[in-house]
Amino acid sequence: METQEVIFRLVIAILLSGFIGFDREYKNRPAGIRTYILVCVGATIIAMTQTQLNLNTIAFAQAHPDLIGILQADASRLTAQVVSGIGFLGAGTIIVTKDKSILGLTTAASLWAVAGVGIAIGMGFYLISIIGTMTILAVLTFLKKLIKIPTLKKIELRFVHKQETKTYIANYFEAQKIKIEDVAFKVDIHNNRRIYTNLYQIELPMGLSYSDIVEDFSYHDNMVRVRLLEV
Repeated sequence: METQEVIFRLVIAILLSGFIGFDREYKNRPAGIRTYILVCVGATIIAMTQTQLNLNTIAFAQAHPDLIGILQADASRLTAQVVSGIGFLGAGTIIVTKDKSILGLTTAASLWAVAGVGIAIGMGFYLISIIGTMTILAVLTFLKKLIKIPTLKKIELRFVHKQETKTYIANYFEAQKIKIEDVAFKVDIHNNRRIYTNLYQIELPMGLSYSDIVEDFSYHDNMVRVRLLEV
């Protein structure tokens, strides 16, 4: 493989992964532009190494035709290790918070995908790498805006004045057409005052966001805490 070709492939890897990394860093995700570039460049180097090994095997076979029957070259051996090995890096971006929410799955998946872009570049498949990068960016940037998927979440409401507040909550859910899938109750006593905790698993109608609900409930005087949880 010529020096110019090696440099060219590495430059493409930096540019394409840089676009994806910029999007992730701009959105303040765990892995930023340098991480994405390093992953893609590393995958490109490994893929180029595999390609060069294959070229060397072919050249050796042409120079020694009597050994063709015993020569072996597996074009996917090194690159297959990239696909499986990148998992450890992706796992490092996944965070489980105290309230059992899981963050970083998209970052982990996009790191795995950018490694695939690097392999394509290293193998010399430029069209695949460019279209692949555009597809990854489109999924990260536009898909969530284009497709709205209703999700189940839990909202925790801590409040005082049981009857008055429960009536307000029930009326709010009914007015907003919010479907309650499940509810759990708890009562704590602090300084001879009862504090009630209701944990609702809810499904929202189209056009209503969970942030709107949290904000609406937070304005009520009887609320002690309003918190959104993942199911």
